[in-house]
Amino acid sequence: MKLTAIKISTVFICFIGLTSFLAFAKPPQPGQAQATVPLPKDVPMYNLAKAKLFSGKQIFSFTQDTFDPAGYCEKAKHYDYTWFEMQHSVLEFRDIQAMLAACPHVHATPMIRLPDAQEMRIQHATDIGVLGVIVPTVDDVDRAREAVKWSRYPPFARRSTGAGLAVTLWGDNTFGVPPREFYARTANDNILVVIMIETPTGVANAYDIASVPGVDAVIIGNNDMSVFSGFAQTDDRYHALIQKVHDDVLRAGKIFGQANNKYATGPFSKDSYMFQGGPSYDGWKPSEANGVPKNEQ
Repeated sequence: MKLTAIKISTVFICFIGLTSFLAFAKPPQPGQAQATVPLPKDVPMYNLAKAKLFSGKQIFSFTQDTFDPAGYCEKAKHYDYTWFEMQHSVLEFRDIQAMLAACPHVHATPMIRLPDAQEMRIQHATDIGVLGVIVPTVDDVDRAREAVKWSRYPPFARRSTGAGLAVTLWGDNTFGVPPREFYARTANDNILVVIMIETPTGVANAYDIASVPGVDAVIIGNNDMSVFSGFAQTDDRYHALIQKVHDDVLRAGKIFGQANNKYATGPFSKDSYMFQGGPSYDGWKPSEANGVPKNEQ
């Protein structure tokens, strides 16, 4: 059967119409500029710890390693960020989610030290609303890349879109876009990816690790560095390892820190800006009743 010119034209027009419909019907992806309402360039960063860190100021935390909503809410008023401890505790994601929901807009930025850089763990962490992931014992670029890959949305990385407390915590409808869209378009800039170097192998690869795009800060796990190297923290060989990491991180243009907050000052501080534990930002001191912040010794 032969098609007439009219029939050919009709088929062609229908094909163009269907193609156009499919193109416009494709839902926008998080992290891509698909929205009709542009966000102003001066949208404030809601990760207050990251904003402080990137302005050249030191940040300190308290460590939360038990399920204690009341204690968490009190301490979180006074620190730059919360170090939720999941590497060396039995805390579960539902525990942390419940604590975040108990005081959703407290001062301390929520961050989790995870036991690894698996997609599932980082996805859970970001979905429940934390704004920073701390990945321990990173020895090579592969683990650093995994940490970045699952922490941020496309097109920069591979974080999947999911429902969770994150939108409730950080969504904002004052800029003319729905809260879910606001969060999707701002999360990448507010997530803080922190890598911990804790072994001589990590020291050897420090520049390559720090150079991974999307890694924001590299900090020393001081206790494990001493254990894995066999050098006491008073040993010159230990400080030589720290110096190499410091030099490599700064050469890569990233922020350097040390978990042990005793290195916040003094001859071995080495331009450190991020710590586990340390002083509160407002001078508040915890009592024995509400718990003393733990430190990475």
